Amino acid sequence: MTRYDVIVVGAGVAGSLVAHRLGWNGRRVLVLEAGAAGPGGDEPATDPLSTYLTAAARLPGSSSGPHPAAASPQVTDLTGMDGRPGFRAAGHVLQDGPLPYASGYVRANGGTGNVWTGLAPRMLPEDFDTERFGYGRRWPLTYDELEPHYRAAEEEFGVAADADDQRVHVGLPFPEDYVFPMRPLPAARLDRLLAARLDGRRVSDPVALSDVELKVVGTPHARNGVPDPRYDGGRGYVPRGRGGRKDPGSRCVGNATCIPHCPSYAKYTPQKTQGRWSTTVTLRDRSVVSRVLVDGRGRATGVEYRSYDGEVSTAHADVVVLAAHAVENARLLLLSRLADRSGQVGRNLMDHPVLLTWGLLPEETRPYRGPGSVSGLEGFRAGPARRRRAPFRIEFGAWGWVWAKGPVETDVAHFLLERGLLGAELRRAVGDRIRRQFTLQFEMEQGADPANRVTLHPSERDALGLPRPLVTYDLDEHVKAGIAAAGAVSDQIFALLGAEDHTDYAPPAAWPGRFEHGGRTYGYRGAGHAAGTHIMGDSPATSVVDAWQRCWDHPGLYAVGCGSMPSVATSNPTLTMAALALRSTERIEADLTARDRPAHVGPSRPTLATSETTPTRGALT
Repeated sequence: MTRYDVIVVGAGVAGSLVAHRLGWNGRRVLVLEAGAAGPGGDEPATDPLSTYLTAAARLPGSSSGPHPAAASPQVTDLTGMDGRPGFRAAGHVLQDGPLPYASGYVRANGGTGNVWTGLAPRMLPEDFDTERFGYGRRWPLTYDELEPHYRAAEEEFGVAADADDQRVHVGLPFPEDYVFPMRPLPAARLDRLLAARLDGRRVSDPVALSDVELKVVGTPHARNGVPDPRYDGGRGYVPRGRGGRKDPGSRCVGNATCIPHCPSYAKYTPQKTQGRWSTTVTLRDRSVVSRVLVDGRGRATGVEYRSYDGEVSTAHADVVVLAAHAVENARLLLLSRLADRSGQVGRNLMDHPVLLTWGLLPEETRPYRGPGSVSGLEGFRAGPARRRRAPFRIEFGAWGWVWAKGPVETDVAHFLLERGLLGAELRRAVGDRIRRQFTLQFEMEQGADPANRVTLHPSERDALGLPRPLVTYDLDEHVKAGIAAAGAVSDQIFALLGAEDHTDYAPPAAWPGRFEHGGRTYGYRGAGHAAGTHIMGDSPATSVVDAWQRCWDHPGLYAVGCGSMPSVATSNPTLTMAALALRSTERIEADLTARDRPAHVGPSRPTLATSETTPTRGALT
């Protein structure tokens, strides 16, 4: 039996980074991935885009060819209904809440990091303590403590952005000499049109009773653009392409297929990190972990896992790192009956509920010529207004109405079936509509609420006989007030643009996340940004993990990822998740180094008590 230094559960963004950094140091790492890393048996080899195009339903996760033994929740698992409850849930994740948790995730090698948008903004310093604004939870670490790891994550991802813009227009405290690995991506045509009409204009926030000046700002991207020669003290940056190989020619060329797959391999995915793993890292796919093993003292010793045919195996290590996704990490801890002294395992589920508004500009926006969003408005993310309503970022949707209404076929169906247009008249109408489409995407912060939670379904089982996750979810008044403010801001922006507003949260079946607030109907989508289910804190009585993402109750057991985050803020969380994972890796390496230090065998001598104990070989804290 091979014993490993570390077992990592999940080969997504966080798990791949942890394995990579530990492998650098020569650690023996086993990565267990529930999904497939490639074709199995006699299956033909296919690329992700071909898999996606030949799928029965073209959904983001379709590019990975999901297997019933490691099912992925899909947005199509939810159907809206009239009345209460206003939705029906099916599939891998079942639900019983007042409102739907409207996000899916991908159980495949690389995880949801295969199909993410690639947007990589940092959190704001004030995001780490929302308690002073009257809601949510405080982090046990500060922005300044995480900042070096943000830099490390930006190097791993190859982030393209303008530090001056982020400093001046977002409020991030970058040093004067900081530059990102790559220069910012060029603004989309939509961004330029909106900047010309909106920059310097003011809109009213009816909830906070204040005005906000508008400024279009580029969003940091984990996507190859033009390297900045000033990076790393003038050494520059070489983009990484397929398999993580350095490739100066691997650049974003505007394919507009970032979800599910970038054909030029410009967007960062975990496969780029995996391509640089050392030979001491082993990936074992199609391995669904069903239990974390601990000894009589509660110390993690390994895991139990199942193959797709149900065969049960075990693997042992001195450190176990759960990096399977916020929902799956919580599910695994609950299956193992571990780490729940505080009663917080599975609780505090957060997401970014996204309010979408969409319409037509008077001139052509020419969508589908690059990433789904390149720029946005940052003025609603911070400040005292968040006491009254949830803060939000506004992304400009550069892929037409696809997130709101579906692919362009829906426009064809509208003019063909509802308007009766044919031939040249149909082509002109469809072309005119698509060329002028745009969407505003309001991403709301949702505070930690223990009532929003993941539990184990009492009777429903998956294909391997394991309880399915059961989610209970709702939006509180703080979030609904933020959505109402966003709706009012959208109305004013549309008026400033002279745009036709086509926003309509109907039919109910297409909008499971529908609710009424203040006499107005709203609909939201899920951003796929699950967080909070093994929440981080400074006390084992109120949290699951500490500031290093170590489970309080079980030495040698870490739960890393967005599930540790006490707040989800308003930024896409992947960069923060990566920074946290890199920070935890330093702690894991320190633990392993302490393990390997020879034990003292001389006469006993007094020692000073410290907050961090140094264990002898074979004993990890």
